[in-house]
Amino acid sequence: MLSRLARLPRPAALALCAAPLAGLLAVAAFAPLPFAIAQPGPTADVLGAKDGRTVISVSGAPARETSGQLRMTTIQATGPSEETSLAELVRMWFRTDRAVMPREAVYPSGGSDEEIERHNLEEMATSQSTATEAALGYLHKDPKDVKVELNLADVGGPSAGLMFSLGIVDKLAGDGSGGDLTGGRTVAGTGTISADGEVGAVGGVALKTQAARRDGATVFLVPKAECADARTDLPEGLRLVPVTSLTGAVDALRALNRGEPVPSC
Repeated sequence: MLSRLARLPRPAALALCAAPLAGLLAVAAFAPLPFAIAQPGPTADVLGAKDGRTVISVSGAPARETSGQLRMTTIQATGPSEETSLAELVRMWFRTDRAVMPREAVYPSGGSDEEIERHNLEEMATSQSTATEAALGYLHKDPKDVKVELNLADVGGPSAGLMFSLGIVDKLAGDGSGGDLTGGRTVAGTGTISADGEVGAVGGVALKTQAARRDGATVFLVPKAECADARTDLPEGLRLVPVTSLTGAVDALRALNRGEPVPSC
């Protein structure tokens, strides 16, 4: 084959080589690829109600009436078994309200659709438990005396941990001076939480900022390690506040309420 190509005129040789390459590209354009397409998802106010149920219910201690909102944010992605073609990926690549992500980055557990959904819901349940532990630890309250019930089980994953913890703190203590932790604002954010109050990165923050601004947020709490991602296509009117811990997030919101300097990305 190579000897025959060598004897052909250059234009003819190039045309002969281009034919199978064009065929491969045509096949690739319609073949399913291991990527997911994500977009801004719904948000939920953890200080409010969802589907007629109060998201945070407290017993064993007085719960405050709060103003403002603390909105957890999500992304929506094509399903783990949904096929995505090269042509579709290319179209989505240039949209600021979409993100092309490796499928394993969105669905790291693998398995069937049902197994992944079950895994994500288990992660959310664990996150809620850890968020409660972190908040009560921050407030120096005994979990044997103060019981917290979180009712937001239909959203998967651990990325709402920080916002759950802040919601519990606001319900029980506010800003510590008789006011609301939110200062009456709509505050959104994302980040995992550990039992000792450390905030972890989550991914998809550039899409979550869009979801937050769409639903009225003016402040967005972002894990400090993801500041650069959060600045990508940041919606106008949304202020980024980097955090590394529950204590730091509470301190930042208190400072914001007092008009004091607040960290920024």
